Amino acid sequence: MARLRLGPLLRYVDEETATVWVEASRPCVAEVRCADGASGGAPTFQVDGHHYALIPVTGLTPGTETTYEVILDGGGVWPLPDSPYPASTIRTPAYAADTPIRVTFGSCRWAAPPAMGSPLLEHVRELGEEHDPVGPDALDTLAARIAADPDGERPDVLVLLGDQVYADETSPATQAWLARRRDLSDPPGTEVADYQEYTHLYYESWLDPEVRWLLSTVPSAMIFDDHDLIDDWNTSAAWLADMREVPWWHERLLSGLMSYWVHQHIGNLSPAALATDPVYAAVRATPDGTDALREFAARADADPASVRWSYRRDFGRVRLLMVDTRAARVLDEQQRAMLSPGEAKWLREQALADHGTYDHLLIGTSLPWLLPHLIHDAEGWNAALCRGERGPRWARFGEDLRRRADLEHWAAFPKSFAALADLIAEAGSGDAAPATISVLSGDVHHAYVAEPTWPAGAEAPSARVLQLTCSPVHNSVPASIRVGFRFGWSRFGRALGRRFARHARAGTPHIAWRRTGGPWFGNQLMTLTLRARAAHLTLDQADKRGGGLVRTDERSLT
Repeated sequence: MARLRLGPLLRYVDEETATVWVEASRPCVAEVRCADGASGGAPTFQVDGHHYALIPVTGLTPGTETTYEVILDGGGVWPLPDSPYPASTIRTPAYAADTPIRVTFGSCRWAAPPAMGSPLLEHVRELGEEHDPVGPDALDTLAARIAADPDGERPDVLVLLGDQVYADETSPATQAWLARRRDLSDPPGTEVADYQEYTHLYYESWLDPEVRWLLSTVPSAMIFDDHDLIDDWNTSAAWLADMREVPWWHERLLSGLMSYWVHQHIGNLSPAALATDPVYAAVRATPDGTDALREFAARADADPASVRWSYRRDFGRVRLLMVDTRAARVLDEQQRAMLSPGEAKWLREQALADHGTYDHLLIGTSLPWLLPHLIHDAEGWNAALCRGERGPRWARFGEDLRRRADLEHWAAFPKSFAALADLIAEAGSGDAAPATISVLSGDVHHAYVAEPTWPAGAEAPSARVLQLTCSPVHNSVPASIRVGFRFGWSRFGRALGRRFARHARAGTPHIAWRRTGGPWFGNQLMTLTLRARAAHLTLDQADKRGGGLVRTDERSLT
């Protein structure tokens, strides 16, 4: 009998359909059967000896909630026997003018250590540590809150904005497992090397019992950031050239893209999009889809513009655009851009399409658009140095600094920063303008709210525009970095940043912005509650003393 190795993950949900992702122990037919009679099934597909299915569930009723079970080759595998958690359910929306949409988001979840007391895998149990070095996991505490009141409020979607796994910063448990597999004195050492090792990262992260149950009952939308592949992934053309000379990098890159496609990307797509996806069809059309998926990953590396990782989801009159700000970059120093021309065109089309049919526009980008002023100016200064504004010697210094200090956010792509500001202004203007436009980001291991203003005489949006940054879900930031972020937002930090800009002959951004909330530090999640043209924001942090999620901030945005 086939066993359930990983999952189920409830991924896409609309009024009448859903998708559920699973990994099985062998080839089989995977089914979902709901208590209300809705159901779906799909044969597994194979990648590198692993067997997966993304099960389309049809026949759901709008505005209802139904429990479900997972069946593999006729045998029930979910819910687990003696599970302490409520039954997993699928809640379908019934969008109306007063229907609230709750979007919970965050990023940067380092794998929970075995201290959580969770029987994940045998090698995890062997370590038996009793201390979580980075504090309680915000997803664990969210799961506990929902499980304690399963009929209460919960997110309509959980938006995970990157670093769902850390390929380059593995946990002690994973390092112990790697050491039994290969010699860690050989590169890449304690980092993952291939597809099999990537699958282990997902086991470690998603077999955490609380997180496993949470992902089985709350729909999710995901996008990668650098640590899903490697720190500073695609930071510059020089970085990429150097990495392509590293013997283990090619296999790591292909394996990272393949595992992301399997575990995260396909679940982001609607059943209609999957039905026309040629890669999904090719992988499923053969008994072993490894070669087809590997060919796709190689093409994504050789020609990033030929692949689109970005996607759109609509929740009634809320539009979510999840934007790839890693693989889609243009790295030539003289043409440097966060998004390729094709990706920028897609973002513009999706933001402006059917203008007036959405009340809130959410732009998910793993990297913040609006940063502390000192960091923004330092990144613009560095970008000018690297493109040669102060000569070759300064350009070499700038490239070294860029890698050491992670100077690679939107501010490091000045033209792209300005283009996004212009697009937001256009999307937020006119009689049909939405009430809010929010840029959702993570990456920087703290949370804050920032709001831009446009200069007098410029076309300013009537929509309220916000940068909402929330990170980490489960990680830490050293005290020295906390001080640095606070200083970066200060008046003195802003003055120092302008000195950097003058040295590089960099112009002043054509918008201004100010921090209106934070900075907050800790393992945390933000939630937007959107009802008609009203918007409400909350920030919840995982209590270090074990008290669950604690409300840290709450505010109306409209």
